[in-house]
Amino acid sequence: MAGARRPMTDTRLTIPWFDPAPPSADECVIPRLIDRWAAETPDTIFIRFESGETWTWAEIRRRALSTAAALQARGVKGGDIVAAWAPNGPALLRAWFGANYAGAALAPINTSFRGRLLEHAIGKTGATLMIVHPDLAPRLQGLSLGAVKRLILTGPSGSTLDLPVQIEDAAALDGDPAACVPVEQHPWDPPVIIFTSGTTGPSKAVVTSYVQEWTTATVTYGYMVQSDRMLVNLPMFHVGGIAAITAAVACGGSVALFEAFDTRRFWDTVRETGSTVCSGLIGALTSFLMKEPPRADDADNPLRMVTLSPINEDTAALGKRFGFDYLSGFNMTEVSGPLICPVNDTVMRSCGRVRVGMQCRIVDDHDNEVPHGHPGELVIRADNPWTLFSGYLGDPDATAQAWRNGWFHTGDLMWRDADGSFFFVDRKKDAIRRRGENMSSLEIEIEVTAHPAVRECAAYGVDLPGGEQEVMVAVAPVDGAEIDARALVEWLIPRMTHFMVPRYVRVETTLPKTPTNKIQKTDLRSEGVTPATFDREAAGLVVRRQKLTVA
Repeated sequence: MAGARRPMTDTRLTIPWFDPAPPSADECVIPRLIDRWAAETPDTIFIRFESGETWTWAEIRRRALSTAAALQARGVKGGDIVAAWAPNGPALLRAWFGANYAGAALAPINTSFRGRLLEHAIGKTGATLMIVHPDLAPRLQGLSLGAVKRLILTGPSGSTLDLPVQIEDAAALDGDPAACVPVEQHPWDPPVIIFTSGTTGPSKAVVTSYVQEWTTATVTYGYMVQSDRMLVNLPMFHVGGIAAITAAVACGGSVALFEAFDTRRFWDTVRETGSTVCSGLIGALTSFLMKEPPRADDADNPLRMVTLSPINEDTAALGKRFGFDYLSGFNMTEVSGPLICPVNDTVMRSCGRVRVGMQCRIVDDHDNEVPHGHPGELVIRADNPWTLFSGYLGDPDATAQAWRNGWFHTGDLMWRDADGSFFFVDRKKDAIRRRGENMSSLEIEIEVTAHPAVRECAAYGVDLPGGEQEVMVAVAPVDGAEIDARALVEWLIPRMTHFMVPRYVRVETTLPKTPTNKIQKTDLRSEGVTPATFDREAAGLVVRRQKLTVA
C-alpha cells in the first residue's frame, strides 16, 4: 500500500564542495581540462604509475594527442567507440584520453572476462579498433570479435595469434601529435562506455556523458584539491577508477595509478606515493585492513580523506586507527552519487541522504512510494539533464525497463528513516525467500562475518526441488584460521533469527569476486549445493522458532 502523502519540502543534503549547476564544457570535457593544465602547469606531475614512471601535464597532453592522431589515421572518427582491454597503466590511460581528443568514447573491458562474457562485451561496443594487452590477447582465439577489424597490442606478444583481424604492435599508438585534428566535444558527449559489474547477470554497456562523469567525480571526490594526490587502485573499467581520475583532472591534482588493491601493501603504497586521498575502500576492504596486525606507525601516513562504503564499526575504527576522515554514500555506474553522507558520519550502515540535485524514492513493485521504515526499490531522477546515464548501448529494451514511469530503477532494495537516511537491504535479485519469509542476504552476511575466523561471506538462496529455497553461505577464513562449518552454524544459532540460520555452508579459501571486490554470487549460486557443502539438516542440527507460553 502506498504511504501517506507527505509535504514536498526540500531536505536534500548540500555538499560543501559540489555546485549542482550544470558544468560548462571547459569544466567537464576531458581534452579541454588537459589543455588548461598543460598550459598553466606544464611541468607539474600529473600521474605516477606503479612502475615509478611519471608524466607531467605537458607529457600527458602530448601522448594523448599522439594517440589521437594514430587512431584518426586508422579511421576513428568523432562519435566512434574504441574498445580497450588492458589493466590500469600508461597504455589504458593514453587510450582513454587519446580517444576523447579524437572525439571518440573509450569502452574499457573487464580484464577478467573470458569466453562468452568477453565476446558479449566486444560485440556490444561495436568498435572496429581494439587496444589489447598482449597477455590477454590469446583469450580472443576462437571468439567472434564483432565489428573489430584491427587490434593494437600494448606490448610484445609471447604468443602466435591466429585472429581474423589486422594486428599491430604498440608503436601503432605513436602518431604525430601535430597531425591530430581535435574533435570538439560537448558536455553531453560520451567520454567512456562502462560495463556494469555483472553480479546479477550479463554486463550492460552504460553510455555515460562528460556531465555524468564530472558530477560523479565532484560529488564523490570533490574534496580533492590541486595539491592532493589520488591513489587509484580501482580498475579503470569501473566507475570508481574513472571517476577518481576525472576528479584529479577536474581540479588539476595528481594521480598514483596502481593495477589493484593490495591489503598488505596498501599503507606502504600510500606512504611511498605521498597519496593524500584514495579512490575508495569498497565492501570488505575496510574489514581486510582492520584485520591486519596493528603497527606502531599506523597513523603515520599522508592520507587525509577516503571515500568508502559501507559505514560500520570497522569504518569508524579504521579512520581513527589510521588518522583519516571518511566519506560514504551510494553510487552505481548508471548514476552520479545520488546519496551522500556527511564527513565522518556515525549513522551505522547508512547509505546517506539525498543530495542536492537529485530525487530519490522508495517504491513497491508498482512504483507506489512506501512508508518510511518499509523496504522497497530505490528509484532515482535528476534535476538537470545528462546527470544520469544516457542509456544501455545496443539495448533499448533494458533502457526502457530501467526508466519506467520517468524514474531510473536501481534494482536495490532500501528503506528510509524519518530523518532522511537511506539503508541498503539487498539487491532485488539477491533477496532470499524461505518458507514464506523474506530476508536480506546482507543481514545474514553481517552476522556470519562477525565470527572471528570468517574473513568474507556470501549469502544467497539455492533452489530445491518443489520450488522451495534454502539459505546458503559461502565463507572464507582469515589468514591462519580454519572454519569448521558445524561449529560456525552452532555459533550462529543463538545469534540469528531462526529462519535466517544457513542450512548450507560452503568453506572456500577465497570467494570469486569482481575486480572491485564485489563477490560474484551468480557464480556461487549457479554451482548450487556442491558435494563438499555442509548440510545442517543432514548433520542433525535442528533450528526451530522458540515457542512462548501465553501468560
